[in-house]
Amino acid sequence: MGEQSKQPGCCKRSELAYERAFRVIPGGVNSPVRAFREVQLCPVFIRSARGSRIWDIDGSEYIDYVGSWGPMILGHAHPAVVSAVQQAAALGTSYGAPTEGEVELAQRICSAYPSIQKVRLVSSGTEAAMTAARLARAYTGKDILIKMIGCYHGHCDSMLVKAGSGVAELSTASSAGVPADLAAKTVTVAYNDIHTLTLAFKKHQGQIAGVLIEPVAANMGVVLPQPGYLQQIRQLCSEQNAVLVFDEVITGFRVAFGGAQQLYGIQPDLTCLGKIVGGGLPCAAVGGRQDIMDMLAPLGPVYQAGTLSGNPLAVAAANPSLNLLQDPACYQKLEQSAAALAEGLADAARKAAIPVTINRVGSIMTCFFTDRPVQNFDDVKACNMPRFKAFFAAMLQQGIYLAPSAFEAMFVSLAHTTEDIEKTVSAAYNAFRKIL
Repeated sequence: MGEQSKQPGCCKRSELAYERAFRVIPGGVNSPVRAFREVQLCPVFIRSARGSRIWDIDGSEYIDYVGSWGPMILGHAHPAVVSAVQQAAALGTSYGAPTEGEVELAQRICSAYPSIQKVRLVSSGTEAAMTAARLARAYTGKDILIKMIGCYHGHCDSMLVKAGSGVAELSTASSAGVPADLAAKTVTVAYNDIHTLTLAFKKHQGQIAGVLIEPVAANMGVVLPQPGYLQQIRQLCSEQNAVLVFDEVITGFRVAFGGAQQLYGIQPDLTCLGKIVGGGLPCAAVGGRQDIMDMLAPLGPVYQAGTLSGNPLAVAAANPSLNLLQDPACYQKLEQSAAALAEGLADAARKAAIPVTINRVGSIMTCFFTDRPVQNFDDVKACNMPRFKAFFAAMLQQGIYLAPSAFEAMFVSLAHTTEDIEKTVSAAYNAFRKIL
């Protein structure tokens, strides 16, 4: 790419850019986690990316484990994706009318996910989750939704809630601007806690429209479902005539071609997809059983629309991406690379006498600074956050770009090489020793 790389940590131009941004953009960023507030540093402004690497505007080079928060499973600027987008752009960037590419993408999604009989393309994971919630309520004729504490389903009003004061209580808003009476239509329970979920169904008998869950939690760091947990949720929803919604915005096409539902052998009623499904461009989807999906307008009474839904550039990026990922060898390579990274990080931490717990499934993982198992959001919050901040800064200085939050995942891509993994593990050992 001809990049002139500088030593990581030189961020004068990023600091100036952040100062300019702060004057015209709330908080200086267009998504809160980009602000680096949790790690108390100036955000790094990116100029370019290719393969497993990104370059900031100061010219510093980093091995990237954020991958645009998950979509870049092929690596940055993959030639097949870039070529497809360039060709599509030359024909027009948006039509507001149907295209054959949309149909092809919908067919690919339905083929990959047996639970999805029909699918509606949208522009973001938030929009997909919002539509799924509306469908669940319309289909069942009930109002209350259940979500798990620590799972994130976008910034739609119904999902921006926090737990009530008692077991299986109705929730209160966790964001200003969310009406209290709307927040009260959502019940929150702990992830991996089937007992409290069962109590919630009993307490709100006949009122539960659906359960929304990340089958593998990845927005409080990576937290895996305990054996039998997802199966029990499926059974409860079936018995109580509630819609089971899997939010696979992160796990879809990431932990397996058919997502977490393929990995764990569970069929939800509705699935939210995003990130990888758009090949790195803004695209998401909600899909599921035909009888539920047919409630969407223009067939049914549930209204949903979007000017850029099925945008031709996003569809052009998505189709070659999913075509490449159909090869099982892709997931074998991802598993090998991610396993080597997780094992290397754990070994480096042991040698440096730093207690860590690494949760991993497929090519996503989180290194928690604790010596205890991490199974829910309370476990996550009990981790050593100051130690994470110091670790993040030490890794950034060595050219390793991690998510600037202890509540996020590391994403391994097909572009990460053995040398990338080895360099990352070596940097981690240095960082662990530095933060003792």
